[in-house]
Amino acid sequence: MSDHDDKPAEERGGARDASAESRNGLRKELPQEVPAAAPAAEETPREPEPRQAERKPDPEPWLTGRQRLVQGVWPPRVTRAQLIVAVLLFGLGFGLAVQVASNSDSDNALRGARQEDLVRILDELDDRTQRLEDEKQGLEKQRDELENSSDQAEEARKQTIEKERQLGILAGTVAAQGPGITMTIQDTKGTVEADMLLNAVQELRAAGAEAIQVNGVRVVAGTYLTDSGKGVGVDGNKINAPYRFKVIGKSQDLEPALNIPGGVVQTLEKEQATVTIERSTDIVVDALRAAKRPDYARSSSQ
Repeated sequence: MSDHDDKPAEERGGARDASAESRNGLRKELPQEVPAAAPAAEETPREPEPRQAERKPDPEPWLTGRQRLVQGVWPPRVTRAQLIVAVLLFGLGFGLAVQVASNSDSDNALRGARQEDLVRILDELDDRTQRLEDEKQGLEKQRDELENSSDQAEEARKQTIEKERQLGILAGTVAAQGPGITMTIQDTKGTVEADMLLNAVQELRAAGAEAIQVNGVRVVAGTYLTDSGKGVGVDGNKINAPYRFKVIGKSQDLEPALNIPGGVVQTLEKEQATVTIERSTDIVVDALRAAKRPDYARSSSQ
């Protein structure tokens, strides 16, 4: 047997006791565990706040350019200012459309005209311009005569008498004589109405007519025409066909003005009326109108 085995059991037991005591010593040297503090009684546990479930946005579907445009303009979002601007623009557009339509109607009549008619219309415009220029020169001459005359009172009296005569012709209070035309309208179907004769009067005035007489009735600035049964009333005087116009003025201007495309003659012929125009160097307009004092108008020089 070895020496280790020969040691008595007591010695082995003593060794174990010594190791146990050493372990107990180490255990005493370690600090004791501190127990966790209990929560205070007055503090109540707080319930956790409910959290709203975060909704993930739905993925947007893929849209085409046309669909984005439709979504941008529909449904429309109109403000009051936009509505007012839209109304104003609509009114402006409507006015322009009416103006263009009226201009196109007059242009269509000229487009369908022959070259000879267009040349005649141009000559008529030139004649009107020349007539206005002559009138301007006459007024300037009268002004110069008044300024340079040695006897300005006598010159003024002469001009006053001449002006009175001219105004008497326009007012229909004196007879007139001079070159012009005679227009006769035969209306066997009874289709000629007052507005057609009024258009003829207005066209003659625009062409420079200085005195007009219709079937013995003097036409003046305040003349009115009305339909009267199978005839026409001129200032309350009934006249019947044939309607005969005696007009004093430049015949080279008066006749073309009545024969322009779409003018007086063509309009009457569409109503199955017959129109004849004769030029003359001596037309007498002797129908007179009584001078009427205006009820309200007064001269501003008084």
